[in-house]
Amino acid sequence: MRFSLFKKKKNKQLYTVAFYNLENLFDTRDDDYTLDDDFTPGGFKKWTPKRYERKLAKLARTIYAIGRDNNPHAPILVGVAEVENSTVLNDLLNTKPLEHVDYGFVHYQSPDERGIDTALIYHRKYFKVISSEPIPLLIDNTDGARDTTRDILYVHGALNGEEVHLFVNHWPSRRDGGQLTEYKRLKAAEVVKQKMLAIAALNQDPNYIVMGDFNDDPSSLSIQTLIEGTGLYNPMEKLHSPKERGSSHYKRNWSLFDQIILSHSFFNYKKGSHSFDKANIYDDRSLKEFAGKYKGNPYRTYAGKKYLGGYSDHFPVYILLKYNV
Repeated sequence: MRFSLFKKKKNKQLYTVAFYNLENLFDTRDDDYTLDDDFTPGGFKKWTPKRYERKLAKLARTIYAIGRDNNPHAPILVGVAEVENSTVLNDLLNTKPLEHVDYGFVHYQSPDERGIDTALIYHRKYFKVISSEPIPLLIDNTDGARDTTRDILYVHGALNGEEVHLFVNHWPSRRDGGQLTEYKRLKAAEVVKQKMLAIAALNQDPNYIVMGDFNDDPSSLSIQTLIEGTGLYNPMEKLHSPKERGSSHYKRNWSLFDQIILSHSFFNYKKGSHSFDKANIYDDRSLKEFAGKYKGNPYRTYAGKKYLGGYSDHFPVYILLKYNV
């Protein structure tokens, strides 16, 4: 009888958790209550059903493939930003190959004036929603007028039976300048922290996953404020290189505004729990401009008025969680 000199390694039970800013996933209908006129067939962008369906197909293929280098299965949780409504989410999940995955979603209409929201897509087999709510982000502009920005989506659920508290964010933009708008993102960080304090008062050592497009990098004050005193760990810090790698590109520099931050409880290896395995940016070459001045940048749907027919102006990011058996 022959014996192996080495014990055979057990296969890891890995689960992919992702975040993806979908870059203006609008339907083609005009909503009287939001500023979506550009994304209609007769609008500035000439957003036709054909273009909409083409974008859905590209996004569906991308979501299905996130993390495939390490895990052959589709993500079990996907936070998304810049979705117009539940219609576009239903259309996305009914597009090949996602139509073959048992996905559901959590979504609320937010007060954003353009009508773009966040949502959580989840695999029903592995994740059960216990409760959810939109958390308002009440901020005024410097002129005193209310900034009608996105709510923060909070979802309390059970991942393979283990309770998890998730926050899906799309923090206020830098459109009027990074420093001038920084106070808005600092406020968003404090809103998340206040909710975490409320959760911690009722739960011992809760599991947190805070994901989103934060419109700030891992080293920014808002992200550092979020992490300070909360027991959060940001695995994205090691991935960002302004000259080499990030999730979005602007003026010859990479940003990593898209991040997934998690609590230190994910470094627990107790049976029946999940532990952090790795983090990455899904910057597959299929998602990149393949030639020209912007070669290597995210292959976006539009550049201003010009239709490019790409995926998004952001790359998805993801983490892998190992289920401990």
